Amino acid sequence: MRIRRVALGGGIALVLCVPPAISVAASATPEKLISRGRPAVASSDRGGRWEAGQATDADPSTRWESAAGPGTQWVRIDLGAVRAVDRVLLRWSDQYAKTFRVQTSTDGANWTDVYATRTGDGGTDDLKRLGGSGRFVRVLATQRGAGRGGYSLFEIKAYGPAAAPLPATSPATGSLAAGLDDPRKKEIALELVASAENSTLAWRHEYGYIEDIGDGRGYTAGLVGFCSGTSDLLAVVEEYTRREPGNLLATYLPALRTVDGSDSHAGLDPGFPGAWRAAARDPVFQKVQEDERDTRYFRPAVRLAQADDLRALGQFAYFDAAVMHGVSGLTAIRQSALAHAKSPARGGDEIAYLNAFLDARVRQMRTEEAHSDTTRVETAQRLFLRRSNLDLAGPLTWQVYGDKYRITAP
Repeated sequence: MRIRRVALGGGIALVLCVPPAISVAASATPEKLISRGRPAVASSDRGGRWEAGQATDADPSTRWESAAGPGTQWVRIDLGAVRAVDRVLLRWSDQYAKTFRVQTSTDGANWTDVYATRTGDGGTDDLKRLGGSGRFVRVLATQRGAGRGGYSLFEIKAYGPAAAPLPATSPATGSLAAGLDDPRKKEIALELVASAENSTLAWRHEYGYIEDIGDGRGYTAGLVGFCSGTSDLLAVVEEYTRREPGNLLATYLPALRTVDGSDSHAGLDPGFPGAWRAAARDPVFQKVQEDERDTRYFRPAVRLAQADDLRALGQFAYFDAAVMHGVSGLTAIRQSALAHAKSPARGGDEIAYLNAFLDARVRQMRTEEAHSDTTRVETAQRLFLRRSNLDLAGPLTWQVYGDKYRITAP
């Protein structure tokens, strides 16, 4: 019997046993190798001998190898133009993926599965009749099949109908930044949070924001919604006063300490909102807000996500949860998610885990009337996840509370 793997709609992998006497009709369109020597990049690699281009060159003995450890890794090939992709051949080393997807994209950010499996066994996967189309082809590996190491491919060959030849190029090398410790990725995360917290991408314009949104937390103010009822707004004013004694907000410290833990405005009205907006013009106060945001929410969330081996999207999902629910709330949501799916650090599939995390986040939001609108998850974070945009690569398009946003940067 001959064994053939094919892909069906919806990313379902099927194994066919074809008797030798039966042949499968070939495509009427001549097939051409369209990936040889095209620029390739990877989420990580082990250096010159194992860079991404080693999997697309003409030497079958060279290979790409990712950094060691569990979690998601990928290799992306730029075909130079939108091409039909009918077949992809993968030749794995002994460091293979048990769960992986073959995907195509027109922009390198939003991906469509043409093949997916959870039962990869290494060796050679000759994937035919894929029916894909895109400028980019990607192998997205999310679970290891081997007990140690990372992932490694000797060859990635994409085939499609014959077309006009593209200019020859040398195989590209290198890897792409993945986490929010990259300054540009952090900027994207802050813009995403601002779209939900302040209905804008211009987060630096929101130092002076202040209002009571009726969520039982008193005044909500500043870059990430510091609240007079949850200690963080008090901490901002205390730190501002430590750096700049005699500032406009210092006289409200006794009242802020009194109302902490409640939704009361006692001792704050009518002057506190105006004083906050006036203080927001002070660069020292602006820096205090940024520092408190990073110390209380951004760094703890990113550290926790990195410990779970999550890429930029997962790191942002943790950060956004910390902003709304506090780090203790983020921890509870994470525990709920872990009861349904393993994190990548525990050997789980990152996409499955993030779906479980977002499910848990939505359940928590629906327990709070002021946060029952879950679009910041469902039409933003979940949308990026459906597109397999685990690195928050641009262009990004999403909606929050009915407003549309776009980030074009890489």
